[in-house]
Amino acid sequence: MISRKEFLKRSAFLAAGAITPFGVGAKLLSPAPSDITILYTNDTHARLDPFPDNAVEFAGLGGIARRASLVKKIRSESKNVLLLDAGDVFQGTPWFDVYGGEVDLKLMSEMGYDAMAVGNHEFDRGPDGFAEAAKKADFPILAANYDASGTPMNSFLRRLIVREIDGFRIGIFGLGIELDGVVSPDLYGDVKHRDPIAWAKGMTNSLRDYHKCDFIICLSHLGFQYSNGRMDDLTLAEKAGGIDLIIGAHTHTFLDYPVGVVNPEGKTTQITQMGHGGVRLGRIDLDFNSPDQKVTTSDRFYVIGEKTDYM
Repeated sequence: MISRKEFLKRSAFLAAGAITPFGVGAKLLSPAPSDITILYTNDTHARLDPFPDNAVEFAGLGGIARRASLVKKIRSESKNVLLLDAGDVFQGTPWFDVYGGEVDLKLMSEMGYDAMAVGNHEFDRGPDGFAEAAKKADFPILAANYDASGTPMNSFLRRLIVREIDGFRIGIFGLGIELDGVVSPDLYGDVKHRDPIAWAKGMTNSLRDYHKCDFIICLSHLGFQYSNGRMDDLTLAEKAGGIDLIIGAHTHTFLDYPVGVVNPEGKTTQITQMGHGGVRLGRIDLDFNSPDQKVTTSDRFYVIGEKTDYM
């Protein structure tokens, strides 16, 4: 875990944003849409209020009201905005202890989230508790590699979604972490975890070949990197082609800029993650105005509460 001082130092360095080559997709054959902005969060862990002013780390930062104000401001400036979350919305403060995630999902719905992935803490009240809270979610909850058949979760989970903006199609799918050893068996019950590599390949093939998507995003709760052989985002990018962007979670990794990995197709998959606790909002802009008509991107992040120009 980085210190708040180092966190803010890195944040200031990135405040102006950075240009990142994705090397994605083919040339556009139809008129390009206006630029598309992707906003994202992960591992907010029921942190609806800002961190206390006396917190050891991130004092005074975060808060879902501030996040909502920032998202509203960005939407007023950008025509096409997607808002995504990579999981672990549940658990971490009394808000979850009392309301079991219902308030979090209701507020995310009001904020206009387009989708979220299932994190391991979404199982903290079991499939029944998840289903009860998920009724408040007015957006898709994605988990392609979880088989929840026969459980209350099943009707609330989807494998993938497609968003079309002026003819440009963005495919989004979710991947969940191996449950064994992370979640108590009595909490995940009959939900089965399936190989994330195989399911990532299946989802990208479907999104590209059947749904004709131009850009593919994986909302991953696998974790950025491990040294024990557990499946992580770096390995996913190396072994599964066709993913343009992995928005990650679980390891609470503060990435100041996306990490590029050459995938099996020889293209670059970018991986990003915004730490935890809702202290950052990530942003990636898709730009359709390059001379060769290919999609380019720029990236940046915001520190929630550090600046007040969006309040």
